[in-house]
Amino acid sequence: MRVFEINGTIREKVGKTETKKLRKQDLVPCEIYGGNENVHFYAHENDFRKLIYTHELFTVKINLADKSYEGVMKDIQFHPVTDKILHIDFLQIFDDKPFKYKIPIELDGFAKGVQAGGKLYKEMRYLRIKGLLKDMPEVLKVDVTNLEIGKTIKVRDLKIDKLEILEPASNLVASVKVTRAAKSIEATEEVEGEEQTEEKVAE
Repeated sequence: MRVFEINGTIREKVGKTETKKLRKQDLVPCEIYGGNENVHFYAHENDFRKLIYTHELFTVKINLADKSYEGVMKDIQFHPVTDKILHIDFLQIFDDKPFKYKIPIELDGFAKGVQAGGKLYKEMRYLRIKGLLKDMPEVLKVDVTNLEIGKTIKVRDLKIDKLEILEPASNLVASVKVTRAAKSIEATEEVEGEEQTEEKVAE
């Protein structure tokens, strides 16, 4: 994974009053947990934009005073009206310690079902997995080339080396469904076929 670096400031005080003061200055309260201690800090909201507004995955290097932490973003809260960032949680990660994370799914290939007039659906945007940092891909590419109309790809069909998949095996990942236009064409062809048969019989 690529590394995103943040220079933050340790919070000396926590609580609702201090949190409100930070947010009024466009500063985002954050917490990193998973190590020996939970660390509260803040950084300007502009520092997080490239981390948040992308589907790509990053590990995050958080620099606080004379100490650095490596982590991944686990949770983010937005204001329900303004969409301003209210709070971000980070999970501290270690090279030799497995952790749980969600990786984005990307459908790859020109599905046979789409070539036949169907429509491809991505049923799952992210996949929950567990493993070591060195084995984590930035994105999971799922080959849909051989997916035909009416067929699906489920979690049980996925293969990821050295990683544990945490989703139910029966969950849908992708599918190709017949479109209304294709149904209409199929119905028209059936009617025309029946009419031609009737004409031949009448002759």
